[in-house]
Amino acid sequence: MVACKNQENSMHPSKRSTPWIFFALTYGWSWAFWIPAALSGKDATTFLALLLRYFGGVGPPLAGITLTYFAQDREGWRDYWRRVIEFKRIGIRWYTVILLIVPLMTFFSAFFDVLFGGMGVQLEATARFIDQPLAILPFVIFTLIFGPLPEELGWRGYALDRLQMRWSALASSLGLGVAWAVWHTPLFFIKGTYQNNLGFGSLSFWIFMMELIPLSILYTWIYNNNQRSTLSAVLLHFMVNFIGELFELTKRAELYQFLLWVAAAIVVTLIWEPETLIRKKKNPHRVTSEITREPG
Repeated sequence: MVACKNQENSMHPSKRSTPWIFFALTYGWSWAFWIPAALSGKDATTFLALLLRYFGGVGPPLAGITLTYFAQDREGWRDYWRRVIEFKRIGIRWYTVILLIVPLMTFFSAFFDVLFGGMGVQLEATARFIDQPLAILPFVIFTLIFGPLPEELGWRGYALDRLQMRWSALASSLGLGVAWAVWHTPLFFIKGTYQNNLGFGSLSFWIFMMELIPLSILYTWIYNNNQRSTLSAVLLHFMVNFIGELFELTKRAELYQFLLWVAAAIVVTLIWEPETLIRKKKNPHRVTSEITREPG
């Protein structure tokens, strides 16, 4: 696995660095704001609900950054932030994967829907930006700041390494995917949110929750193959959100997209191997050696 147990034990990592404390802090902080927002019955666009919603959203980065500073030395802090800002960690071909995989999945999902008599995709949002092209810039900034950037400072920037110190890349991805999905649960009860519009318990609800699991495998695959680049996860997360907002798939196309993500995750696992999601021809200890372990 990416960081085997005997190596971890020899390092005597701080108990504060365990992923369980990260999850407890993340859930505790986020749900402390989101549950009151849901109970208030206020629409997500009202000032109070909006405030509670966005304060809750900083749970993952707050937990990740806090635990990094409390459990690691200065080199650990530098490693944490370098992985966020260093563009050179990501290979050119991996930039291509990050930028194209979501549009391709969206295209084929819509194509299969049209093939079987559906509409495929609705282009209302796209048409709006064609009419008002300058509106795309604030939309891009908003999409990046409220979701991909803060969330990945926690999920991949902190939690993934700690999980991979104990389990294989595949097992870590599955566990993180489930935790990531469940974290969103209160948002389904806040009126006016994207999740609330899907409907708790609906087919769209289950697709949304389950889709994060194969996606989590693909995040780990890209992350591990790019020197543990948090930035790579931020960019992939951005593409998922951005393309999803720009091209609204029909319900059936959403189902096809989920199946395509599952197929992609299976292919990646089979070719790059579940222990590390890195091909054998590369040094299997490469990622292990790069994970900064906390001083005991």
